[in-house]
Amino acid sequence: MDYPMTQTIRTVALVAHDNCKQALIQWVANNRQYLQGCELITTGTTGRLLSEHTQLPVTRLNSGPLGGDQQIGARIAEGRVDLLIFFWDPLEPMSHDPDIKALLRIATLWNIPFACNESSADFIIQSPCFQSYQRREPDFSVYEQRKV
Repeated sequence: MDYPMTQTIRTVALVAHDNCKQALIQWVANNRQYLQGCELITTGTTGRLLSEHTQLPVTRLNSGPLGGDQQIGARIAEGRVDLLIFFWDPLEPMSHDPDIKALLRIATLWNIPFACNESSADFIIQSPCFQSYQRREPDFSVYEQRKV
């Protein structure tokens, strides 16, 4: 598969389940120097809390269960998100589990780096690739031109 190159990381989507919101807020505060030059896109409550606690500007979409996950997924498919940070709680039952799986699937499909916990987020944001990485965007033209 041929992959054309795209821009470096400029837009970061931030999502957190209720039990992980404080951890994400702390992580963003600890990594402010990396994130302050990026556009931050969030789901509803997470965005409100991040804005209040870090004073960083955020674009708030709907709450996750009300479609915010899908809004982020749509932006990924449109090429408008470069990185997904999604702190989720594997011990908590998730009423909107299909939405979460869809978001992670679309990030994987479009070759978007994503982190699901603090350790993986640290590896991504502190990597030299965060400043100079050129993500390869998949070419789906064969799929799009197939005869059904």
